Amino acid sequence: MLMPKNQNLIIERWDYRLTFAKEGRARYISHLDLMRTMQRAIKRAGIPIWYTQGFNPHAYLMFPLALSLGTDSRIEILDIALTEDLPFDEVVEKLNSSMPEGLYFVSAARPVMKHTDIAFAEYIIEADFDIPVEEAYEKFKQFIHQDVIEVEKRTKPKKGRKAGVKLIDIKPHIDLINISADKEKLIVELRLPAGGEFNLNTSVVIDAFCSFAAADIVTQYTKRTKILTASGENFL
Repeated sequence: MLMPKNQNLIIERWDYRLTFAKEGRARYISHLDLMRTMQRAIKRAGIPIWYTQGFNPHAYLMFPLALSLGTDSRIEILDIALTEDLPFDEVVEKLNSSMPEGLYFVSAARPVMKHTDIAFAEYIIEADFDIPVEEAYEKFKQFIHQDVIEVEKRTKPKKGRKAGVKLIDIKPHIDLINISADKEKLIVELRLPAGGEFNLNTSVVIDAFCSFAAADIVTQYTKRTKILTASGENFL
């Protein structure tokens, strides 16, 4: 049996945690396309990326918390490993020279926390509905103060059973930080669960509100502002 050439290689690696921004038109890049974009940028920048060992080696890139399509952010995390110990500023500078519009790296550092430490994310949502903003403001306060906020969730098929739909209560998982309104838009700041155990997307909350208020969205802008641990610390 033929063995891969790199089977017994032990290649030293240095881990980096990169913070990057995804803004403007780039926020409509899907997660899969983002992975491809990062791989191409690393190759163009000449960064000595570390490859996994075994039968199917691939460049080590890890996004601890994927960003929803259409959401803006300057705090996104990408973990990579290199075969050389390069200065943090040099890594950021080289990568930014190869990035497309709307994607750029903010900083680099050694990883401190584990991916499993992520528990929450905070967002700012600015939305214009087809009802007056004053009405949207009052209805959102009523919506968020309900005892129960039920939404439908698709269930995976099990042996002998088809996929189905069940109702879940998302009320305990929504932490309203602030709500305000300008002349045209409702502005909502939320902390929602994120990470391995349970994720709650902003679109689920807004869709539930639209159903409650009998309203439709005209325009919406969402920005992720923080990624937090269970104790409320910024994820590092």
